[in-house]
Order: sequence, then structure tokens, then C-alpha cells
Amino acid sequence: MTKRLPLPIVGLMLSMFALGNLWQDTSPGFRILFGTIGFILGLLFIFRILKDPKTFSEEMKNPIMASVIGTFPMALMLFSVYIKPIFGNKAILIWYLAIIFHIILIVYFTLNFIIRLDYKNVFASYYIVYVGIVVGSLTSPAFEKKNLGIAFFYFGFIAMLILLGLVNYRYIKYKEVPNPAKALFIISSAPASLCLAGYIQASNMPNKAMVIFLLILSQALFIFCLTKFISYVRLPFYPSYASFTFPFVITAIGIKMACGFLKNAGMNPGLLLVLAKIEFYFATIICLYVLIRFVINFVKVKN
Repeated sequence: MTKRLPLPIVGLMLSMFALGNLWQDTSPGFRILFGTIGFILGLLFIFRILKDPKTFSEEMKNPIMASVIGTFPMALMLFSVYIKPIFGNKAILIWYLAIIFHIILIVYFTLNFIIRLDYKNVFASYYIVYVGIVVGSLTSPAFEKKNLGIAFFYFGFIAMLILLGLVNYRYIKYKEVPNPAKALFIISSAPASLCLAGYIQASNMPNKAMVIFLLILSQALFIFCLTKFISYVRLPFYPSYASFTFPFVITAIGIKMACGFLKNAGMNPGLLLVLAKIEFYFATIICLYVLIRFVINFVKVKN
């Protein structure tokens, strides 16, 4: 059964944990619900790998699959914060393990796909590998590791700036993208928002100019990706649909945290609060829609 599970399901796992955090202030019950769904998806993903490690090894030779796998350590970082109230400081072991996994992935991906770069094989999923570690910044305060968190932020921030040029160059020069991979472009909405949220969380004194810069960049990328999403969501279902989830969730988290920062800085967020509320519900609806599509597809394949 788990052998048929598409590898990108791990991106949906990450999204469920992030969605739970987005709902934390509004409904702790929903946080537990979405976290539980994420946990179940994570177990299915692990069983899938253990049941068929040979297939997983072959998938890791594909730059898309190898980059998408980065959502697993990202999800583990969020999961470690979920279980901290139960296991206390022991949960930091999961956090460290996730960071080690992600660093290993960065090294593996660089050696196998970056040193001998093929621009035609560059996709927005590359952001996951190099900017995804900023989830460590987002979760660092929970374990009183903000010094590590700010280091992860600067690594991810610099990587984001480099990849903005690389990824967009690829999509401009090589316009043809296979339908199953088109949804990956929506991941472009995530890096700036993740950096925004990670920076606010990990920095002891966030710089107002940096916050505003990341906020403007994140919202600009969100709007641009939204125009692409409208056409991509009409395509037949592909596992890459998972790309529609975390980017929109982290965008909602980023603007929500930015509004809180601006309030504390004595500024009036104004219409940003309305936009944050819209993105909050939009991200929730899209995540639930994609979850349902994955379940329907899984049942069809099973039968």
C-alpha cells in the first residue's frame, strides 16, 4: 500500500504541521488535528521508504525528487516543537536530527546536481534544499537556540537571493516545462516568506528595513505565483500538487508575523491585517483541497 504512495506526499506532511501552527492562536484544536494528519502522513512516508528502499534510492538520482525530499527534515523541525510539551527538552534531539538530515541533503544535492549544473533540470524545488533550513530559524526559540537560528536565516537568505536569479533564468530561457512539474513553480512563493518568519523569530532585534524588504518581496512573489496557480490548478492531478500547500501556508504565517512586528514597532499594519486574514483562509482551503485530492488519487490507485 505505502509503495504506491507518491514521494511528494512529504510536502503535504510539512504543510499540515505548518497549517497547525498557523491555526494555533485561532483554534488549538485545529492545530492538534492538522498536526495529527501531518504525523500520519509522516508515518506513511517512512513506511514507504522502509518497504521499498531501492525505489527511493533511484528517486534520489532525480533532482526534483531529491530536492522535494528536503521537506521531510523541514517537517521534522516543526514536529519537534509539536512534541516539546510532551517530551520537554528531549524534543531537541529530533530538532538536531532534522538539521543534520538537511545539511546532509545540502551536501548531497550540491555534489550531484549543482557542481555539474544542467539549467534544464533547475526547478523552483531547489529552494527547498537551500532555503528550507530556515525552518530551523523559525523553530529555534522553542529550544533557546536563536544563535543557530539566525545563522540558518543568513544562509537561507543568501541562498534565496542566488536562487532567485538561477531559478528565474531557467524558467525564462527554457520555457517548456512538463505538466507534472509545472506546479513546482509555486514553491517560489515560499522562500521570502520563510525568511521573513524565520528572521522575526530568530533575531533578538529584527531590523525594520529587513522585515519590510522581505514582506514586500514575499507578497510580490505570492501575487505572481497566484497568477500561475490559477492555471496550474486546472491541470490533471499530479503528486506535484503538494507544491500548492506549504508556500501559501508560510506566506500566511509570514505576513501574520510581520503584522505583529509592525504593531510592536508602533506602526499601523492597516490593510495588511485584512490581507493576512484572506491569506490565512486561502492557505487553509488550498491545503484541505490538495489533501482531499491526494486521498482520492490514493484510493483510485489502490483499487
